[in-house]
Amino acid sequence: MSTDGLLAYCRPGFEPELAAELSERAALAGFHGYARTERNSGYVQFLGVEDGAALSRALPWSSLVFARQKLRLLADVPGMDPKDRITPIMDALGGRGRHGEVWVEHPESDEGKQLAGLARAFGNALRPALRQRGLVTDKDEPRLPRLHVLMLAGDHALLASADRNDASPWPLGVPRLRAHADAPSRSALKLEEALMCLLTDKEREAFIQPGMTAADLGAAPGGWSWVLARRHVRVFAVDNGPMAASAMDTGVIEHIRADGFRWQPPKPLDWLVCDMVESPSKVAARMATWFREGWCKRAIFNLKLPMKKRWDETRDCLQLFADQAGRPLDVRARQLYHDREEITVYAG
Repeated sequence: MSTDGLLAYCRPGFEPELAAELSERAALAGFHGYARTERNSGYVQFLGVEDGAALSRALPWSSLVFARQKLRLLADVPGMDPKDRITPIMDALGGRGRHGEVWVEHPESDEGKQLAGLARAFGNALRPALRQRGLVTDKDEPRLPRLHVLMLAGDHALLASADRNDASPWPLGVPRLRAHADAPSRSALKLEEALMCLLTDKEREAFIQPGMTAADLGAAPGGWSWVLARRHVRVFAVDNGPMAASAMDTGVIEHIRADGFRWQPPKPLDWLVCDMVESPSKVAARMATWFREGWCKRAIFNLKLPMKKRWDETRDCLQLFADQAGRPLDVRARQLYHDREEITVYAG
């Protein structure tokens, strides 16, 4: 069935937060649709709009917090015959333009993961059929939209289209990172992912250079300090707790036993990073103080969210930070794959 709207992926369990975010931001942009989802499904549909392309432009993926992926919804294809899933999909794509690539995916939910094998096998059969029909180019064409086929069940799929300049470049919106054996903690993956997802390639090259300085508030055991040290950044690791030997062995980390909410740097630093377990409003206010006082140029920090009204808390904390920072900042926030009950924020 042809339809129009948005399809967005999220961390399973955070569908209400993504639905609330899409609904509020769509309404502010003048689009009065509605969100449809199920708890723990890993995706949200936003429906009831006349122009899905315009809605997609009004809600760029880079501005969304709880969306791992954002796509323009093209069709809902239920009731497929397992003996011939290709024909109804090709019929649904008729008149919806040509695509330059095909990704067959499954939701990142417990039920969805059981469809991983089917998605791989079906993708291998679907691609040549779509190419033969002329619905997809013979070779990957990055100038054309990317077709996404989200398998919800063996007989049910959603079809959607990605503008490659306005969508995640990773299947399911998840960059695959491997934990390093020497990392002091798994939290190192959070900062690695933040640097990959919240900064462009050019920004990482320009913003993180050997010899730069940083503070890591609430550093112990040193996962985030270690990530910066590997990039030859000199780090003040601020925490009353002990640091891991693998962090201190880098030779560019200075452990300062102090309260991260009280410590001030001896001179302005290039970076501030913070992954403290505190109320999100308290962390947001302290991060704003660092910018207002000119103690750092850029920051990456986590905001731990409450169990209820997490979109409201996210919006309010980001606004509090913007109001108290004392100057205009480029702020990007997202719930990363390695985040749990939290979001990660870049400001600079």
